[in-house]
Amino acid sequence: MVSIFRLFAFLALGGATLAQLDAGADRCPTLPDNLILSKLTDPFTFFNKRPVRTKADWACRRAELSELIQRFQVGYLPSKPPTSVAGELLENGVFNVTVTEGEKSITYPVQIRLPAEAEGDGPFPAIISLGGLFNLPAPPGVAVISVNNDLIASQVGGISRGSGLFYDLYGKDHSAGALIAWTWGVGRLIDALEKVPSTKINAKRLAVTGCSRNGKGAMVVGAFEPRIRLTIPQESGAGGAACWRISDDLKKRGNNTQTAGQIVQENVWLGAAFNSYTGQVGVLPFDQHLLTALIAPRAVLVEDNGGIDWLGPESVYGCQRAARSVWRALGVADHIGLSQPPGHNHCALPEVSKPYVNAFIDRFLKDKEDVNTTVFYTGGDFKYEEKDWVDWDVPRLR
Repeated sequence: MVSIFRLFAFLALGGATLAQLDAGADRCPTLPDNLILSKLTDPFTFFNKRPVRTKADWACRRAELSELIQRFQVGYLPSKPPTSVAGELLENGVFNVTVTEGEKSITYPVQIRLPAEAEGDGPFPAIISLGGLFNLPAPPGVAVISVNNDLIASQVGGISRGSGLFYDLYGKDHSAGALIAWTWGVGRLIDALEKVPSTKINAKRLAVTGCSRNGKGAMVVGAFEPRIRLTIPQESGAGGAACWRISDDLKKRGNNTQTAGQIVQENVWLGAAFNSYTGQVGVLPFDQHLLTALIAPRAVLVEDNGGIDWLGPESVYGCQRAARSVWRALGVADHIGLSQPPGHNHCALPEVSKPYVNAFIDRFLKDKEDVNTTVFYTGGDFKYEEKDWVDWDVPRLR
């Protein structure tokens, strides 16, 4: 009887306690409708949780991120240089690049368009244009090198994985997706330019650009090829300037934005290893803001379109704001820019963006240090809240 009495007393006391707790529930804060369970990865914390405190630390963190992004997303660049690289300048500006690896050799042409004769004898800075379509204003005194990157790695859907000159050298089962294979191709082009002064190209003053799928390529080339001084990806969307996590969130909220799950079905731009993470991008130890950050402290101008949802303009805006924190930490915030006007066709550079492009070219290819390159502009009407995605402070790296 005593035990039963004590049990009822305990239950009565517990019920009273729960009632007291419930009585104050209406004064408690409510959860937001949109819960962000995986924020953007902190650039300033190593994988082992050690903080990044110095510029030397950032160099090590950059190397760590390069390894992570290659392992989980884009595939690996070959670990050692090829046996040999040679270049041959032909008529009409055609420049053949020949790469030998062991007993295998490949050759691919690029087209060099020098500035007008009135603009000097060179050597000239140059902009490498992926895909051959040059959408930027023609800057005086700057050469344009058109690269048919499809020759290096094909991009005609899933059936083209392992197809192209890169895979002829390294095997069709190589881990590299098309974007990192193109990066290798640009690297070998630069090797050849360094050896052939008759091209009149200054290989120490190079930029890279491309639009849409080739804009994705330009971003990856800039991230992994340190000899590129200026990167100008145009309307690159998923796999380029947009962040996987933010794009997934936009998609869940009804925005028709391309996500990781869709891009791997469309083409072979990324390594096959990435397929395992498209439904769980939150577990990746990086996002695209850290792909952009691999460029730091070199220069990047992200040209975007604020009016095409598929490109994820809100995702690009938030992603590049997060990336900019690295340049801020390094004390060179004006080495990264965003120009995102709406109201223009895909890959059609609007007039409002041209002064920004010219400013970045003048400063980083022509060494005009007094040029103002401070720009971070969007014409989009976004609901992006940085506190939802960023939970780190920006250090001043010594």
